Amino acid sequence: MQAARQIRLMSMSRTLVRSHVHVQKHFLTTSTSRAQSGSVASTGAAASQTPPPPSQGRWRYFLQTLGRVTLVTVVGASATFYYIAHKEKNPGPQLPFDPSKKTLVILGSGWGATSLLKGLDTSDYNTIVVSPKNFFLFTPLLPSVAVGTLNARSILQPTRYLTRHKQRQVLVIEAEAKEVDPVNKTVTLSDDSEIRGQISSTTIPYDYLVYAVGAETQTFGIPGVKEHACFMKELHDAEKMQGRFLDCVESAAFPGQSDEEKDRLLHMVVVGGGPTGIELSGELRDFLEEDLKSWYPELASRIRITLVEALPSVLPSFSKELIAYTERTFKESDIDILTKTMVRKVNEKSVVLKGPDGVEREVPCGMVVWAAGNTSRQITRDLMAKLPEDQTNKRGITVDDHLRMKGSRDIFAIGDCTASSYAPTAQVASQQGSYLSRVFKLLAKKDQLEADLSHAETSEEAEKLKKQVDKVKLKPFHYSHQGSLAYIGSDKAIADLPIFGREWTSGGVATFMFWRSAYLSTLFSLRNRSLVAGDWMRVKLWGRDVSRE
Repeated sequence: MQAARQIRLMSMSRTLVRSHVHVQKHFLTTSTSRAQSGSVASTGAAASQTPPPPSQGRWRYFLQTLGRVTLVTVVGASATFYYIAHKEKNPGPQLPFDPSKKTLVILGSGWGATSLLKGLDTSDYNTIVVSPKNFFLFTPLLPSVAVGTLNARSILQPTRYLTRHKQRQVLVIEAEAKEVDPVNKTVTLSDDSEIRGQISSTTIPYDYLVYAVGAETQTFGIPGVKEHACFMKELHDAEKMQGRFLDCVESAAFPGQSDEEKDRLLHMVVVGGGPTGIELSGELRDFLEEDLKSWYPELASRIRITLVEALPSVLPSFSKELIAYTERTFKESDIDILTKTMVRKVNEKSVVLKGPDGVEREVPCGMVVWAAGNTSRQITRDLMAKLPEDQTNKRGITVDDHLRMKGSRDIFAIGDCTASSYAPTAQVASQQGSYLSRVFKLLAKKDQLEADLSHAETSEEAEKLKKQVDKVKLKPFHYSHQGSLAYIGSDKAIADLPIFGREWTSGGVATFMFWRSAYLSTLFSLRNRSLVAGDWMRVKLWGRDVSRE
């Protein structure tokens, strides 16, 4: 009985132990679940309090859009550049000369003649261009060529690059016009080049003649100017000046030269205080500061630039504020300005100057650059002599309001060869050429109506054509001044511009950027713009070339 009791006690103990273990497991499970729930709740609360990460979608979309736009722009610009370049390089077929059309002869290939060719409808005429140069020269950038900032070819536009893109064929003759006969309406010309064929002289007739031969440099009869000075009017003048300037520098670097001789060789005198003289002085200063100081450090401090002007101030066509600004800039650049000073004589190694005190002084120098004034060519004086009653102005050809030469209804004169009230600038000649292109369009229309009138079959038709002829009126030429620009060195330029009826003046680096952009846009072709822009980049990176032939 006692044994049975022990067995029951042991069974109850096992049951109690199992119940205790089960309770402990249940407690641990419940605690763990609560702890996990608390941990998840805490994590959720913390997560709800943390700010969400920044969105990258908009920035990525912006970069993708910018990349696409840039790619389309580059591809489009490249395609446009290639198309224009290919079109300029490959002109299409042209209409041949038409015997029923009148003959238009253009003498010259400068600003006036080239502007006329650019706007002329050649389908109305048989057009002939006669010039000793088969190219157009962008003269405002000539001082940049003289110091090597630009390559000479960059500012040349072959005349055939323009005429080959016209609707009707244009005959280009590289020859010098020797005589114009206003009575028989002929032009005698001659090939004066080094190589000539069996025929080097001929006479051609014209129905209309555009006289645009320009002018030559005025020396005022001063002794020694033609023999010893460099001019700044044609391309060969700039190339000659560049070679002579570097020759002076190399001669000064020759061993054993005295200090006095070095100072003489490195003294450059520029005569003429107009835009050409100012820009040339500024370009020389840039050449000195940006290049010569690096390659000729022992001579750079000796180089001097002197600007001589006979008038009381330089740049007489600009405002007083810009004149003062230019003078201050030149003073800071150590460029001497001598106003009210006249050149009396140019010697091989010196120039004789007469100052405002009336005293003449001989100034030693290595080079004299003459950029002062224009005068008529001999052929212009001969033409004027054939019409003595109407051509009485010795400065040049007198024209009427329609640019017709007085004394002849078939000759038009434009540019520097005329004695008009306008300044002899590229801007004036360019506007005159554009005006004449419109005039010849109206004249062609009038000539066609008159031809139809002569073949009218009925009186009603004749009366109708006569009224149409009377309606063709030629408006007089009016010059619209677009402002004046000039580069003064040190990456600075000046501008005198009419805006909304008021004169706006500016000077400095920003104006220099405007000056460059204005000249780039004025160049006649994409080819020239690309070459000039490339030259500016080349000089900025590598400097100007100091070698010489």
